[in-house]
Amino acid sequence: MRNPLRYRVFYTTRQRIVTSTLVLALLAWGTVTVVRRVTTPEDRSCAPGVVRPVGSDECVGVATAGDGYAFGADGLTQVAAAIGRENASLEDGEYATIALLLPLTSADAGLRTKMRHELQGAFAQQYRANRQNNEAPKIRLLLANTGKDNTHWKVPVEQLKTMTGAPHHLRAVSGIATSSTAVRSAVGELTGAGIAPVGTTITADDIANGPGGSPYPGLARVSPTNGDEARALAHFGRVDAAKALLVHDTRTGDHYTDTLKDAFSALLARSPYEPQLFTSDEDPNAEGTTANTFRQITHLVCDTRAETIFFAGRHVQLRQFVNALGARGCKDRAFTVLTGDEGSYLGADPQLDRSALEKGLTVRYAALAHPDAWRARDGYEAPATGGSTAAYDTFVRTLAEVAKAPAGPIGPTALADGQAIIAYDALGAAVRAVREATPAGRHLPPVADVARQWPQVKGSLKVQGASGWICLDNYGNPYNKAVPVVQVTRGTPVFVAMAWPEGKPPSEDCLPPRQ
Repeated sequence: MRNPLRYRVFYTTRQRIVTSTLVLALLAWGTVTVVRRVTTPEDRSCAPGVVRPVGSDECVGVATAGDGYAFGADGLTQVAAAIGRENASLEDGEYATIALLLPLTSADAGLRTKMRHELQGAFAQQYRANRQNNEAPKIRLLLANTGKDNTHWKVPVEQLKTMTGAPHHLRAVSGIATSSTAVRSAVGELTGAGIAPVGTTITADDIANGPGGSPYPGLARVSPTNGDEARALAHFGRVDAAKALLVHDTRTGDHYTDTLKDAFSALLARSPYEPQLFTSDEDPNAEGTTANTFRQITHLVCDTRAETIFFAGRHVQLRQFVNALGARGCKDRAFTVLTGDEGSYLGADPQLDRSALEKGLTVRYAALAHPDAWRARDGYEAPATGGSTAAYDTFVRTLAEVAKAPAGPIGPTALADGQAIIAYDALGAAVRAVREATPAGRHLPPVADVARQWPQVKGSLKVQGASGWICLDNYGNPYNKAVPVVQVTRGTPVFVAMAWPEGKPPSEDCLPPRQ
């Protein structure tokens, strides 16, 4: 039977023309759309200077507008906006730019908190520096995101290398916070371009210059090396190597862990026990299977006569090890765990079994800074040299001022992890170098001259840091820097005592010895 509808639609002359026209129009539209998608690059920009690399959803790069862009990190919104307001108050021609190079979009909650604290400390220093007796140049801060695990470090670093001229006038890079291969590569690129980096929390001994060579000319650091931390802990604890053992990660390429392991191994050369080994995941922030390894290691620890355990590893594995020790079979025996500054993560780690700390287990770490180290209070007298209560009090007052309007708000602040303190000091060192390198009558220093200032940062020209004196040797490393020993507790980590790589505070002149 003939279908009348089919006949009307497809077989009348007029309908055939209309149908053909519609089909051709749709084909043409589809072709144009496909061609446009193929020939027009996808817009992967996030903000001026910031992009999403192919295959990634992270926004990385340098926020060149300096207007408070926070890379989509909610925890950084307020402090980034505060930096943006301060930048907006500066006039063209009166400022030098210092960039903060950090993994601002880390997936690790503890590291994200530390990033906020670093930005808060750096902003406090920027705010103070821009109000210091009309000293020039004023300081503009730009945020540079290297992405999760610093994976995309090359994106912002390549940008920074082109920003020494107008309108940015980049003169230094601070941040430089993790002792990793990516950060070492970034430091190498920056110093190779003649730009001075100032490390905040890098402690690896092999991301440094020294008598054996200067692979990173122009690098300065404000935190002790892992070797110095280990020496300070040894002087503090007077550890008997015969009753100590080392637990360390075997994953290579992590410069923090590798150099801390080497430093601890040197201290325990006379230990009768071979090290206990574990291998962390390629991503050290991942839980992996190391918790099971630590369960077994605790049995072996109980088999020894050890009283002190030196731990060389990252904070996730440290927390797993502490939890395992809390469930050890030999609870009748007391142990002390000593580790590097990664221990500062434990205070805010919700997965830490805090009851373990009440089972004959003491966990202490070499901190980079602590709010009680230089704070005047009943029952504690800060060392006479190596730092000062006045410098720390200046930091506290400045942070309180920028935390409220009109400078702030800057988000929740906390000082126990030391990040805000050390970031404040690192930017202070960068500001000192930029200003000392500026010739009289000029408003900007030559780029290369900034990195040449570090050998003079000592003696009466030292930086009076909130974390302690910053007296740099000729290679840009802090000499005999104060190392607060901090103990993990059920609550906020507690300052125990000050330790020193040289066994005692520096003399008043704070002049490093000849090397």
